[in-house]
Amino acid sequence: MLSYEEFTDAERELWDAFPEGRLVELRPSAADSDGEQGEQPEPETEVRAAVVTALLLGGNPGQLGAIAALRVSGARITGRLDLAGAQIEHEFRLENCSFDEPPSLYEAATRTVAFVDCRLPALDAGMARIEGRLDLRRSIINGRLSLRNAHVTGGLVLTGASLSEPGGWAVFAGGLVMEGGMFCRDLNVRGGIRLPGAHLPGGLFLDGARIDNPGQMALAANNAIVDTVNLSRGFAAQGTIRLRSAQIADRLTFDGAVLDGADLDCSRMQAGDLHFTPATPPSGADLQGARVAVVHDAEGSWPDVVRLEGFVYDSLQPADGMHGNKAVLRVAWLRREPGYAPQPYEQLASWYRQVGHDDDARRVLLAKQRHYRSTLRPAGRAWGHLLDGTVGYGYRPWLAGLWLLALTILGTTTFSTASSPKPVQPGQGPPFNAFIYTLDLLIPIGGLGQRSAWYWTGSGVQTLAYVLIACGWVLTTAVVAGVTRSLNKN
Repeated sequence: MLSYEEFTDAERELWDAFPEGRLVELRPSAADSDGEQGEQPEPETEVRAAVVTALLLGGNPGQLGAIAALRVSGARITGRLDLAGAQIEHEFRLENCSFDEPPSLYEAATRTVAFVDCRLPALDAGMARIEGRLDLRRSIINGRLSLRNAHVTGGLVLTGASLSEPGGWAVFAGGLVMEGGMFCRDLNVRGGIRLPGAHLPGGLFLDGARIDNPGQMALAANNAIVDTVNLSRGFAAQGTIRLRSAQIADRLTFDGAVLDGADLDCSRMQAGDLHFTPATPPSGADLQGARVAVVHDAEGSWPDVVRLEGFVYDSLQPADGMHGNKAVLRVAWLRREPGYAPQPYEQLASWYRQVGHDDDARRVLLAKQRHYRSTLRPAGRAWGHLLDGTVGYGYRPWLAGLWLLALTILGTTTFSTASSPKPVQPGQGPPFNAFIYTLDLLIPIGGLGQRSAWYWTGSGVQTLAYVLIACGWVLTTAVVAGVTRSLNKN
């Protein structure tokens, strides 16, 4: 154990200031330096980690009426600051300090901890309980920040910080429980951020942050429980963003995010509002099984591949920049699903019905049938084309009326100008009427008495009569099949 006589002048100053919680400035802070904004001057005054440890563990207790705290600026901490498992009753704040070795707060119980504008090889606060904030603003951590299963009653502040663990986890915080927010605005990360199962009722704010972990995981927050996730205002990511099975009570926003190097996995996620209006879309998006209250998006928001099977939403709110027929654009959105999946079409049609756009709902269901047709064998595709062309799969029954009108005009005109037909039984039956005769050929069930009373001898007119009979059966079959399919919503 070091004695007071063995302390350096800087250590004695720090020791004497501790009982009153006075700030010891061993070198000007980054804000007072002559360098560029945010530049951190290299500390030169050394303080041994053993002295800091002794103070925090009660080596120089506070006086009556004073609040003891460790506050130091501009020190170089030599040796290992090992507070693993410690019970720390005092707040400690280090500004513009550097560490030769990674500090450890593993399983420690402490009050507010601040490493502001500091340089650290790494920081291990796994299993720690911090009654207050963990403040790492503008610090540079050239290794892993571990907060696995830690409990922080305040917030975690990483605003303006830089973390580097290329190819690995720069932030390793699975099971992190916080009662405040995780503020990572303008954070710069080389590596990934791991937050599976984290509880962040104060929200996760990564607006303006950049995460570079190409080909690997940029952000993993699967099964996390979060109030708000803000990935906006120029947020950029290289790598996979995984929010699988996350529960986001309020809003998930990608407004203005740069995602062209990211792959988005939001499968089985639950969220209030999804604001999907990035500056550049991701390489792919997976929303399978997700449930969202309101989707806010724009025409160019989505990537070429979007997995939508099982995606459920209560409302769609397109941005003002979405032009053209919105139903057509929505169908194009559904076609980004690789392969055929009926549920996204049914979900979209259901929403259109809820808002009173029945015509758009029918357009969506017709598009579903056309997509399904592309998966069939040639015979099935041929029958599908027939249903589509005649009755629009039952969603456009008026097409059958157009066909009937066209065939009626053709038959009536042809039979009126052709040579007179022959009576089946001369002197009996109704007089010939070209219009009624044409309808009698087209209607396969029942009879109007014309077809059974007259016949033609000319091959051309007789052929037309057979064609009209065949067309009548085809139209009737198509109408019945199409309407039945529409009612069954197959």
